[in-house]
Amino acid sequence: MDLTVGPVQGFWDADLWDSFYARLADEPDVKRVVIGELVCSKRLPFYQDRLPEAIERLLAAGKEVAVTSLALVTLKRERKMTADLADLGLEIEVNDLTALAHLPAGATFSVGPLVNVYNEGTLGFLARRGAVRFCLPPELPSHSVARLSEAAGAIPVDVWGWGRLPLAISGRCYHARFHDRTKDQCQFVCAEDPDGLAVDTLDDQNFLAINGVQTLSSQCANMAHSIDQLVGLGVSGLRLSPQTTGFFDVIGLFRDLLSGRIDAEDLSRKALPLAPGGAFCDGFLDGPTGVSWRHPAPD
Repeated sequence: MDLTVGPVQGFWDADLWDSFYARLADEPDVKRVVIGELVCSKRLPFYQDRLPEAIERLLAAGKEVAVTSLALVTLKRERKMTADLADLGLEIEVNDLTALAHLPAGATFSVGPLVNVYNEGTLGFLARRGAVRFCLPPELPSHSVARLSEAAGAIPVDVWGWGRLPLAISGRCYHARFHDRTKDQCQFVCAEDPDGLAVDTLDDQNFLAINGVQTLSSQCANMAHSIDQLVGLGVSGLRLSPQTTGFFDVIGLFRDLLSGRIDAEDLSRKALPLAPGGAFCDGFLDGPTGVSWRHPAPD
């Protein structure tokens, strides 16, 4: 099973972003990297001039590299940004189906987890359109993963393996509203919470996390206990979502798990202090709720 590093979901300082990808290029256990701006087009100018060098480093290191589309395209400048992705000459990971209109005829692409590939019909349509890889939505149960993997045939299928789950994208900015600002005058306040801002209920229970216009899970998804099951369902790879601290330790733990040097309990025990939100979930696959953790609490 291969490891894919997904795009940075939060708003990171440009120097941190740059150093992250420089180090990632030297990480031998990651086969594939998806890079670019997924959540908010206003963030891209802060690191856009560093993208070419980061991509060049990753390619020189032998990584498969794809560039993500925005998850929600609403403005004229965002349509232009999406159209310009094709000029990079790299595989595009489509996370908003409007991106398909900007791809040249016959171009191949991959499909990200924010596209609702819930059935064989959708998967088949996208495969005929040129999709060469799918990262399935993280909310799918195991029987759906099995059917979609079977329908994909030789097309690789990934699932979300680690990180706060992407639950929704909105036209409104939650971070700005939380700080009594408008979306147009947000002053990039989401940069204060580069791994997401926790939101609790009135009863002080962990509920969600916000990341600009994006809603994330409060808990960190961890599919370590489901590796054998996922392989049996036909899954080709795991997607790990970047975080500002401890991420390369997480990569190392999954490397050790896949090579048999540690088991899932070892990984979960060692990774819990690194988990955004301080708790795990893996309930979408077979649990009663998505927020469930179907295993004993790590010691």
